[in-house]
Amino acid sequence: MTTIPTDPITAAGAPPFRQPRLARLWRGRADDPRWVRPAFLGVLLLTLVAYLWDLSASGYANSFYSAAAQAGGVSWKALFFGSLDSANAITVDKPPASLWPMALSVRIFGLSSWAILVPQVLMGVGTVAVLYAAVRRRFSAAAGLIAAGVLATTPVAALMFRFNNPDALLALLMTVTVYFVLRALEDGRTKWLVWAGVAVGFAFLAKTLQAFLILPPLAVVYAVFAPTTVRRRLAQIGLSAGAMVVAGGWWTAIVELWPASSRPYIGGSQNNSFLELTFGYNGLGRISGDETGSVGGGGGGGGRGMGGWGETGLDRMFNSEIGSQISWLLPAALILLVAGVVITWRAKRTETARGAFLVWGSSLLMTLLIFSFMAGIFHQYYTVALAPYIAALVGMGVTVLWEERGRVAWAAVLGVAVATTAVWAYVLLGRTPDYLPWLRWAVLVVGLAAALGLAVAGRLNRTFALSAAGVGLVASLAAPFAYTVSTLNSAHTGSIVTAGPAGASRMGGMGGGPGRGGGGWGGPRTGQTPTGKGGQAGQTGQAGQAGRNGRAGANGQAPANGPGGRLGQPPAGGQGSGQQGKGWQGRGQAQNGRGQAGRGPGGWMAEGGFGGGGMGGLLDGQQVSAKVKTKISAHADDYTWMAAAIGSQNAASYQLATQMPVMAIGGFNGSDPSPTLAQFKKDVTDGKIHYFVAGGGMGGGMGRGGSGSGAASKITSWVEGRFVKVTVGSATLYDLTQVKAGTGTSGS
Repeated sequence: MTTIPTDPITAAGAPPFRQPRLARLWRGRADDPRWVRPAFLGVLLLTLVAYLWDLSASGYANSFYSAAAQAGGVSWKALFFGSLDSANAITVDKPPASLWPMALSVRIFGLSSWAILVPQVLMGVGTVAVLYAAVRRRFSAAAGLIAAGVLATTPVAALMFRFNNPDALLALLMTVTVYFVLRALEDGRTKWLVWAGVAVGFAFLAKTLQAFLILPPLAVVYAVFAPTTVRRRLAQIGLSAGAMVVAGGWWTAIVELWPASSRPYIGGSQNNSFLELTFGYNGLGRISGDETGSVGGGGGGGGRGMGGWGETGLDRMFNSEIGSQISWLLPAALILLVAGVVITWRAKRTETARGAFLVWGSSLLMTLLIFSFMAGIFHQYYTVALAPYIAALVGMGVTVLWEERGRVAWAAVLGVAVATTAVWAYVLLGRTPDYLPWLRWAVLVVGLAAALGLAVAGRLNRTFALSAAGVGLVASLAAPFAYTVSTLNSAHTGSIVTAGPAGASRMGGMGGGPGRGGGGWGGPRTGQTPTGKGGQAGQTGQAGQAGRNGRAGANGQAPANGPGGRLGQPPAGGQGSGQQGKGWQGRGQAQNGRGQAGRGPGGWMAEGGFGGGGMGGLLDGQQVSAKVKTKISAHADDYTWMAAAIGSQNAASYQLATQMPVMAIGGFNGSDPSPTLAQFKKDVTDGKIHYFVAGGGMGGGMGRGGSGSGAASKITSWVEGRFVKVTVGSATLYDLTQVKAGTGTSGS
């Protein structure tokens, strides 16, 4: 007969003795063995220390969000709206909740890498703690500790809880949401479901509609299995939805009702509307691939597709682009989900163990399916959202099957889960054959041996069975732990970063990135051999392609003519023979050439390419020299904006170097219609902007398929034709207070 795990909340006839809160925090449950709480606190401490390790190596990480945090640390208005600059020209392309902790940290401690990134680390530790609490409430301490350990050693979690994108806060709030839903499933009390709605609302203010992915399955599970009447369940779901609307809608309502003339432009939108941003570029456009102002194509919405953001399909989470980030224990989690549901299926309707499997499992499946088939912008690091769900299912499933090991079938399933994990780790490690080549064989052999032992655990004495379980756990976590260590020992900068050693993630199309330690745009490619250390590796390429926007290509690629007939920039890195190719705007003839040093050991996007940063400063900022800093900082207090630059990353580089506001023309991609040429002319005439920084963004304000306003291109042409050019080292500036002879007034 199948044994359902004892519910510690309802097993006793009377409610358990409740310790004082402080005593409970330190000691844990009164009925816990004495080792449990020290083990839990030890996991939290180890996670904290590991995530803080060499944290400042990443500098400002994603300078896009760091610049917004700097602005929010100076201006309360910028903090509220999520403005990129303290003069409030334009916001980031997300709501501001994830910026608030960073901005407050900067306001208190001053601008630094630690002030930016420590809040993310604390979110990571908090997520581990909440996950443990959620699993431990219904299952054993071992289940909670295993779940916590799995989450902490997931490579993409170690990446994003040390990086300043919104995903860290989103993962925390999604885990908190599930915790509250599980509490509501225990006793049917309304307050827990209302708190779940509040958590989702604030998650919306972190990353808009992604927060809603798990709502349908959570609502269905509660409506079917909650321990109260149907009418009350439906009413509670309605109240939860109301709480969600209030928690996420108050800021939205203020922004939409605020006069547009006295607030910053909503970055990422084409009509200066947060609702448009929510349902377009950051919403349904991510599913369909139809994202006005984006820089990459979709991969096809159904079946299998291949587009600018990688291949879509059911195997997307397992392929060479994504697999090493999140999928180490994903097969095991799916096996354990099915096993857990089957074991608990015949229990009474309100059985909380089954509810836990359904809540975590449905959250995983819903998010997994959306991620697998979304045709729009998709980055590897998005998968951190899956990490808590996988970890919970592994912790719960392993301990439930352990209790059922006396039954041959369930012992065999536990062995299959471990064996599958070992084989899949062998496959994933084989994608980086030069990284710890002995590990893949060790994991395979030890894992299969442990799986065999677990399959017959019911026939072994407890000591041997525990030994097999311990060896199986070590074998299952060894490979992701190794990738996590590699992630912790690497710096990560730019907009698109990946976990693990170089080459671990090979993203197709636009999907990679310049971050160190993660393979950049698809990892090392054929004919490219990175050399050097410290993130300043040079590269050698054999065959280049035409650059985008007529700017520098990567790895020895230099298009001859850019938009407007301008001469292309030098090649980005290494040397090689170019090929003719069509850029995002115009057609450019690639040429041979020698470029500057590559930016990182893993990818082919080199510093100095595409106008100084990834794709013209689109994906990573430029290096601002001391001479340039001195030049543009002079008399900066006399202007509203010290300078203006195309694209947010480009502008952020100069803003972080000087801590003075820089206007980001066109927002992140350079494709937003902010400011218009007429608005920019007026600001220049009014003496609000001192310098214009040449280069950056997509060079013409155009996104995928030519989408976007083109305002940035018009502004660039106007500035170049009217104002005096100033060259400082490799940087080209235009002094907007100095008009060329014979061109008339500055505003004409």
